[in-house]
Amino acid sequence: MGESVKRRRYNNTRRQAHTRATHADVVQAARILFLQRGYPATTVEAIGEAAEVPLATVYRLFGSKRAILSAVLDVSFVGDDEPVALHDRPLARAAASESDPRRLLAGFARLAREVLDRSGPLQHVLRSAAVVDAEVADLLETTNRQRLTGQSRVAHALSIRGWLAEGIGESDALDTIYTLMSPEVHRILTVERGWSADHYERWLADTLSAALLPTNKDQDI
Repeated sequence: MGESVKRRRYNNTRRQAHTRATHADVVQAARILFLQRGYPATTVEAIGEAAEVPLATVYRLFGSKRAILSAVLDVSFVGDDEPVALHDRPLARAAASESDPRRLLAGFARLAREVLDRSGPLQHVLRSAAVVDAEVADLLETTNRQRLTGQSRVAHALSIRGWLAEGIGESDALDTIYTLMSPEVHRILTVERGWSADHYERWLADTLSAALLPTNKDQDI
């Protein structure tokens, strides 16, 4: 009996690994097709063919094309399919633990750069598709809401530590961060204006500090 139980557990682990690998194959194929063709022109059938996964399996794992796009975005935000939220990742935790406001903002500028380097093109696909697809518009709204929630942690950290410049409240700080760290601004600078990732990161850190923190002559931080 014990040997039989061990065999069943082993088989279940192997099946889970196979399912996860298949899921990753579909996500990777979908990412490529969404970027090449756009969302409306990419079919679930095409994704299955590119991933070499049966169509029935694709639908069993995801249920819809919108869900596939959501999964692609989730992986692009954090860089993998591990169930660890962005704010619990090492780079975010290190930035949040900084004892100097400028280093804190520089840390979050680095995080924004990495996230947007991975997800920026896909977020452009998302925004473009949202114009013509109501379900994708809902996904865009959800994505924006999640980004606002995540970036509110930065504004809150500055506020509770007394690091914001005089006259800037936490809500105003959040609006500034939400704007400057947006995928739209990232695309303007890195795609339209041709900035390098390093240039974008330096600009973001410097601009956040200038907009949110007291000047050295006003307050010794």
